[in-house]
Amino acid sequence: MSDTMLRRPLVDRRQFLAGTASVVAAGACGILPAAEKTPAAAGPARWPMKLSCSSIAFASLPIEDACRRIGDLGFEAIDLWSAYAGCPHLDDALNRLGPQGLTDLLTRFQLKLYAFSVYVGGYPKYAELLGQSGGGVAIRGSAGPCQADELTSRMKSFLESLKPDLELAEKYNSYLAIENHGHALLDSLDSFKAFADLNTHPRLGIAMAPYHLQGIGASVEDAIRIVGRQLLFFYAWQRAEGTAQLPGHGPTDCSAWLAALAEVGYPWYVNPFMHHEPAPDEMAMAMKKSRDYLEVSYRKAIGG
Repeated sequence: MSDTMLRRPLVDRRQFLAGTASVVAAGACGILPAAEKTPAAAGPARWPMKLSCSSIAFASLPIEDACRRIGDLGFEAIDLWSAYAGCPHLDDALNRLGPQGLTDLLTRFQLKLYAFSVYVGGYPKYAELLGQSGGGVAIRGSAGPCQADELTSRMKSFLESLKPDLELAEKYNSYLAIENHGHALLDSLDSFKAFADLNTHPRLGIAMAPYHLQGIGASVEDAIRIVGRQLLFFYAWQRAEGTAQLPGHGPTDCSAWLAALAEVGYPWYVNPFMHHEPAPDEMAMAMKKSRDYLEVSYRKAIGG
């Protein structure tokens, strides 16, 4: 399947985004950059869904080809991955492209820089590159699991341990998002509540992975409401096998997720996601279907 056959005309993407151009007001934690704030009148019915794609979806390709695929598919922004499962993209950007080279590459394919996923390597390694490339969200995991009666104290200690990274986030105009995972400190609705109640830093929030919430039978919509404006990244990712992990492929009705995101005024990107990606052509076709499904689900969620 050729890239031309997969490509939607850019005008279609621009028209879709133009119809949802205003971004809801920032929350109490002030996590939305000032440049993206809009009047508080923007409510769920006007919530603008924006779509991003993780570069690990095309981990077998060089960063240039991954960006071209993602741009051609009509995504507005990109999440660049460090060396998880051998993904080469972020280290290549760091060691070869540098800030200007990365910026030029993204500009060529009309992509905004959204996030660096730094599960391998850690945020400090990439903090300067993220800041010099315009800033964004850095995503990492939490810590080991704990007993229920230890949750508050362990969460306090974990948040305290993030101070050095948060100082870097302030220096480099970025944000730090902690992903939930099975058998981790941040894994349950109670842990989300503990995090949200204890976190007071305007550059710290959560990267939510519904896949892991579904694994423990927790409500994704309830999790979104608990986290509220502290939600910095949302993986549109369901618990299934293969490409069924993607929205529109597996059984989950993702319009309920989008309605909850609209309810809390989520100002960032919705990121369709899966692990163990197929070959690039198959991945592109699967991601195209997922993107189209999310746009239909968006209209369903906001009643448009």
